[in-house]
Amino acid sequence: MLDGFKIGHFTDERKKTGVSVFLAERGAVGGVSVRGAAPATRETDLLDPLKSVQEINAVVLSGGSAFGLEAASGVQQFLFEGGFGYNAGKYRVPIVVGASVYDLEYGEFGFPDKQAGYEAAKAAASGNFSRGGIGAAAGATISKALGMSTAVKTSLGVQTYAMNGLEIAVFSVVNALGDVVENGKIVAGAMTEDGKPVGMRRVMTMSSVDPKPSNTTITCILTNAVLNKVEANILADLAHDGYAEAISPVHTMFDGDAVFVMASGDKAVEFNMLTALIAPLTAKAIRSSVKEGAEPIAERVNPLLYSFFKRAWKSRKQ
Repeated sequence: MLDGFKIGHFTDERKKTGVSVFLAERGAVGGVSVRGAAPATRETDLLDPLKSVQEINAVVLSGGSAFGLEAASGVQQFLFEGGFGYNAGKYRVPIVVGASVYDLEYGEFGFPDKQAGYEAAKAAASGNFSRGGIGAAAGATISKALGMSTAVKTSLGVQTYAMNGLEIAVFSVVNALGDVVENGKIVAGAMTEDGKPVGMRRVMTMSSVDPKPSNTTITCILTNAVLNKVEANILADLAHDGYAEAISPVHTMFDGDAVFVMASGDKAVEFNMLTALIAPLTAKAIRSSVKEGAEPIAERVNPLLYSFFKRAWKSRKQ
């Protein structure tokens, strides 16, 4: 499945961070949509349909906040050594785009550097749909409006689709400020002492809460469909509807949410079919990131604090 791509991960178990790499050595049409207000990104302007470069060679998702963008340089070096990239004349320049999540407060301070990116690219293989706390998801957490101690750990979310020759895979690093939800109900998030969800949307209505920008959900969507850059960007934009289905609240001022699309161009399909598929597939990928358990990292929300919130919410309803 999706033989035009290779997927690889590097995980720093000690510092709880890492990098995930999605390679298209021969090139793929790329698109991007960034809706979060606090993004850490690389080369996203190149994916604008008005820009001249038509194909990219890799998408790199990493931990480490802006420090972690360094990992993309290692991926670029790996591709350059293999002779891949945009023909700029005497040399080929690999086109590597990417984004990072803020995970610096989960483990020790650390970030995936250039060598980490190189190792992830070197390890990349076709059909690698591994899940778990690997790669860029090594330090990913959700539900953080009340701090890291009551946040919930996530894993790399993956959802695949195949029908009549069309193939799609969605990979999501879920590091949101909000909770993961389904049909409006919280399926993973900070909990009270008796196991009830607190609800980050409700917490965010309190003016006294001042969450830090330790968030961001980043996604890479791979497909074998034939797309142009305009279509790839439209799909990336529509994938955010999946974010809205699965994360609450979403696209806050403290999130740097971004979606990348890579299309290898092997299967001609009716574009509207893709537009109908992409949001639910993205939502399923996000929810899959909490399937292995959703317990708070260190503790549950203090009963006195929760009682204060309940009184405040009740007062606002009156």
